[in-house]
Amino acid sequence: QVQLVESGGGLVQAGGSLRLSCVASGSTSRISAMGWYRQAPGKQRELVATLSISDGGRTTYADSVKGRFTISRDNAKTTAYLQMNSLKPEDTAVYYCGAAIFPSSRPYFWGQGTQVTVSS
Repeated sequence: QVQLVESGGGLVQAGGSLRLSCVASGSTSRISAMGWYRQAPGKQRELVATLSISDGGRTTYADSVKGRFTISRDNAKTTAYLQMNSLKPEDTAVYYCGAAIFPSSRPYFWGQGTQVTVSS
């Protein structure tokens, strides 16, 4: 089992920044990738950014956040971060951390989510 705990959400004005953290515990050696996903009211959950631990740290981003958001991890590979800059009201959502388990690259474990609200 892998447990994920997110933190760092909050209320920020448009143009501001936030940094989300996701701490993984449990069977962390099984994690192949970690990612951030978000779900706005009335919308489906969507991918924001992913980081492959098994593929040399390769990252992917949604087009809507490229150039503004950066995903990273600590050297112990147990914490993932999402640095969010130049935030827009449309970034408002609950942000979830997801972890994939070898050999899959699709998230299997999820955190409880953290609310990000961007005011105009």
